[in-house]
Amino acid sequence: MSALFEPYTLRSLTIRNRVWMAPMCQYSAAPDGPAAGAPNDWHFQHYAARAVGGAGLVVVEATGVSPEGRISPQDLGIWNDTQVEAFRRITDFLKSQNTVPAIQIAHAGRKGSTDRPWKGGAPLGPDAHGWQPVAPSAVAFDEKHPVPTELTVADIKDVVRQFADAARRSLDAGFEVVEVHGAHGYLIGEFLSPHSNRRTDEYGGSYENRTRFALEVVDAVRAVWPDGLPLFFRISATDWLEDGQGWTADDTVRFATDLEAHGVDLLDTSTGGNAAGVRIPVGPGYQVPFAARVKTGTTLPVAAVGLITEARQAEKILANGEADAVLLGRELLRNPSWALHAARELGAEPHVPDQYHRSV
Repeated sequence: MSALFEPYTLRSLTIRNRVWMAPMCQYSAAPDGPAAGAPNDWHFQHYAARAVGGAGLVVVEATGVSPEGRISPQDLGIWNDTQVEAFRRITDFLKSQNTVPAIQIAHAGRKGSTDRPWKGGAPLGPDAHGWQPVAPSAVAFDEKHPVPTELTVADIKDVVRQFADAARRSLDAGFEVVEVHGAHGYLIGEFLSPHSNRRTDEYGGSYENRTRFALEVVDAVRAVWPDGLPLFFRISATDWLEDGQGWTADDTVRFATDLEAHGVDLLDTSTGGNAAGVRIPVGPGYQVPFAARVKTGTTLPVAAVGLITEARQAEKILANGEADAVLLGRELLRNPSWALHAARELGAEPHVPDQYHRSV
């Protein structure tokens, strides 16, 4: 049996294989009005195609816990019941294909209120559906971004509540995994790193203080998420800055143990995104060693990401014990049926829908 196509069980949920779709923003929702933040036909076909293509688990893109938590005005959201109802069409179809529907709930923090990438990604003002970003500290991401408003302690408590409400709505929408987005320089990651967190209160300074907000979010989500269903956490394992200037791989290994103690079931391990202008040694599987460090140094299950494109490459990652699953991003944009092709290459049985059986 191929390791890539072995079922994987977390709590009471069994996922049919270890080929999972990473969350990738589509920037395609309505920015305002009654349908603001709700998935539409584009989102349905996007996620449905990867389920038909054999992915065992599909993680819906970063979904704002509030309007101000979006990256762009066109991001998905899960702050109202209209969005919940629209998501049910997607989750119902994924389940019909034996694919687990997962959702990443997020707050963009100081990197919010920006245009879509193909429009340049520049910060947006109120005249273009934008808003004033917030952050742990009044420190801009770079010279092109505005200085964010520093959150008060009361504001922080409100955001924690928003994450819990988003998790509750995600369950109502039919999702079976919820992932807290703590990576890529968005709000939770901003609190974790001394590069972006300059606070002097109980949410800044020491490691314990900088991780406090993340753990409060995890606790609030776990409290409303069923005991039988898994909770994921996505982290940037390093800011790619010199030691002492940002979040490090050592911090990640230490934090993984904390997350597990607070009820997290898997660490989705990425890197970067919190510091502008850093040099990242990008290459095939370049982020896998960070997942492997967590896998070696803790008992928390991990998923690996980062230019994983070939079936035998993914198989080797799992067979070597570097991760428990792989999350594919761009490769699944290029080839929605990657999992079916990989199964054939590795000698596993592809799960082809009956309607497509003549293709086998």
